[in-house]
Amino acid sequence: MKIVFTTQGDNLSAPLDPSFGRTRNFLVFDLQSDAFEVISNHQNQNAAQGAGIQAAQTIVKAGAGGLVTGHCGPKAFRVLEAAGVKVFNTDAPTIAEALARYRAGNLVQAAAANVEGHWA
Repeated sequence: MKIVFTTQGDNLSAPLDPSFGRTRNFLVFDLQSDAFEVISNHQNQNAAQGAGIQAAQTIVKAGAGGLVTGHCGPKAFRVLEAAGVKVFNTDAPTIAEALARYRAGNLVQAAAANVEGHWA
């Protein structure tokens, strides 16, 4: 399974970005191979609206089964939920820490968005 992390960086030691729709990058981690790739989210960083929905579509196209982020708004959450992508919210400081928490079973799947739309 592939799990996606929001980040401003491009490696596992990079900080986890608390924002989903306007994060700079998505780090797509393959849990079977321990390999990862980075997908830019540049097109959504300054979007007037729809950043969360477009970011969610990017995650779905990447084949993700899960998303680990700080916050996810209602429209993006609905897109992810409809596609079967599980959302996990965390305050982990880095991707490596968030991944460790996920693997240890310390992240709880979100049942709903945890912020209102246009959260900043």
